Amino acid sequence: MRHNSPEPQEPFRAVAQAAQGPYADHLRPVGTPPGPVSVVGDFNDWQPGTHTLQPREDGMRAVTVALPGKSVHSFRYLAAGDCWFDEDHADDHDGTNSRLHT
Repeated sequence: MRHNSPEPQEPFRAVAQAAQGPYADHLRPVGTPPGPVSVVGDFNDWQPGTHTLQPREDGMRAVTVALPGKSVHSFRYLAAGDCWFDEDHADDHDGTNSRLHT
């Protein structure tokens, strides 16, 4: 599934990091878009609100998503106002979507 959307209005970058333990990835955007931000992808049927990023002590927002090992997942971030954005540091991209290899 391909999701085309306008770029965010404010500079915003996201970073995916390998989490401690098997089959989990921490997804955290860099920046502060207004309102809620969700990570949506093939792992949650592209449903906003399923994996909403939560504030952290360092001022960032993050969510941990459990994913099966040895697989590839497409995802994007969705901020309030129907603002879609990509993960600049994803493992790769398939056009519009970011891709994460576990």
